Amino acid sequence: MNNLQCIIADDEPIARQILENYIASIPNLELIASCKNAFEVMEVLKEKQVDILFLDINMPMLSGLSLLKTLQQKPNVIITTAYPEYAIEGFELAVTDYLLKPFSLERFLQAVLRVEQKTDAPKEISTLDREEEASSIFVKSDKKIIRINFGEINHIEAYGNYIKIFTEEMILTPQTLTDFLEKLPHNFLRIHKSYVINFDRLKLIDGNQLILQNEIKLPIGKSYRKAILEKI
Repeated sequence: MNNLQCIIADDEPIARQILENYIASIPNLELIASCKNAFEVMEVLKEKQVDILFLDINMPMLSGLSLLKTLQQKPNVIITTAYPEYAIEGFELAVTDYLLKPFSLERFLQAVLRVEQKTDAPKEISTLDREEEASSIFVKSDKKIIRINFGEINHIEAYGNYIKIFTEEMILTPQTLTDFLEKLPHNFLRIHKSYVINFDRLKLIDGNQLILQNEIKLPIGKSYRKAILEKI
């Protein structure tokens, strides 16, 4: 594998120095710029091909997340921050990993390995939506941010301004069923105003009910029956 070209973006000198030391300790990483703000990053990206951007969120003038929203073509982005509350927004912007300060060299290496896995993965001829390429999603539940693999989801239930995500356990997260469905791959199907199922978990249809592989029974909404039958 060729060396991965890296940029650091952090307004704190100590934070930049730690990242510089970590990068220097990994043979296939090459640091091409260490930037104090988002505008320096933008200038570097105009001139050079970059594989990884180590990006702080809380920077003067233009935040890290605001920078990401301005970039049409992004390198692999690894967020480095002391603020866990921005994790969901970060992953919605397709960042590769989210490192909470202070983080160890071991955790830093794990993030770099994720980039290497993406770089080594075979490219499809057609370009898929990010939601279809992804195999998991991050959701906020209470004070935690939880990663859920799509394949582990059995079904999802509307619960006011929340949804219940049923895997081996139930996860309650503050968003609507309609909004969440837009983030799911195409094997998820709405069967009722209050229910979405993982179609791969469908066992049988019994009258106006669907029975999933774990024997959970869910109602079929009249307006959704046609779409279910067409999916079958």
